[in-house]
Amino acid sequence: MNFTPSIYQSLYPQLEALGQQTWVVQLQEILPQHFTDARHGDMPRWQNALQGLPEIEPSEIELKAKVEIGLADELGDFSPAELVKHLQVLHPWRKGPFNLFGVDINTEWRSDWKWDRLLPHIQPLSGRKVLDVGCGNGYHGWRMRGEGAELVLGIDPVMIFVMQFLAIQRYLNDSQHHLLPLRMEDLPDGMACFDSVFSMGVLYHRKAPLKHLLELKSCLRTGGELILETLVVVGDEPTVLVPEGRYAKMPNVRSIPSIAALVTWLQDAGFADVRCVDMNRTSLDEQRATEWMIEESLADFLDPHDPSKTIEGHPAPLRAIITATKP
Repeated sequence: MNFTPSIYQSLYPQLEALGQQTWVVQLQEILPQHFTDARHGDMPRWQNALQGLPEIEPSEIELKAKVEIGLADELGDFSPAELVKHLQVLHPWRKGPFNLFGVDINTEWRSDWKWDRLLPHIQPLSGRKVLDVGCGNGYHGWRMRGEGAELVLGIDPVMIFVMQFLAIQRYLNDSQHHLLPLRMEDLPDGMACFDSVFSMGVLYHRKAPLKHLLELKSCLRTGGELILETLVVVGDEPTVLVPEGRYAKMPNVRSIPSIAALVTWLQDAGFADVRCVDMNRTSLDEQRATEWMIEESLADFLDPHDPSKTIEGHPAPLRAIITATKP
């Protein structure tokens, strides 16, 4: 597999069609830097693992109800254990699950549960151009394609997630789904070309949450929809938790608003039709350590004597999904 930015050649004309010619020139210059050994010391190991994956064209692909690619008997002489060995080089697998030629990639998060919670409440994705901010390894992007999204562009600066995406992309070879190793601030100002913008699990990491909301809005066309998923706390409009130190062992949680505060932020950012469509207390079944993510997980982040609190004494993770439109 070619790991140079030639993997993005099918993306560039799509961005140009969206009026992003200048950005395409910039991407062609900066993307090679993200795939160098000097920048990521593990890059040779990751690339070797991906190059060692079998070259198979799957006979069956399912992206709507789940992400399932190929059949077990299509591996031929390449054993399931060998496939696992190559994929485990890309540990930790956080978002999923995936099934690849009969091998279950049992990820830390049951991201399919979140997808099932939000899907009934959003505008149909068929034919839409979608931006997925902080997309991880692109799991939700595959589900968006399963719903008929015309184009899905994911951004996430964590290169191990990009490599996981490329492992799946090796078999799907989908020219309408791309993952760029970029941050929100690397996007051009005022793109205004996406029908749907997803930001899931990002807002509470931002030093300036209102700025993030304005950046998301600037990517949407008029009438486009924002789907925002974030940590929240119970409380009235002024309630915003600003943790000192860590929250659930995370060092970079800046602020966690109440629903009322979040609605106000979105309205201040100029969004309309703001709705909270789901609230969910994260369970130990939805986020947990597995053989595909052997590091600490939710069980280690909660007070062992009172699971309603984090280990630091804050309210345990409560997540909300908000939808809004750009007038």
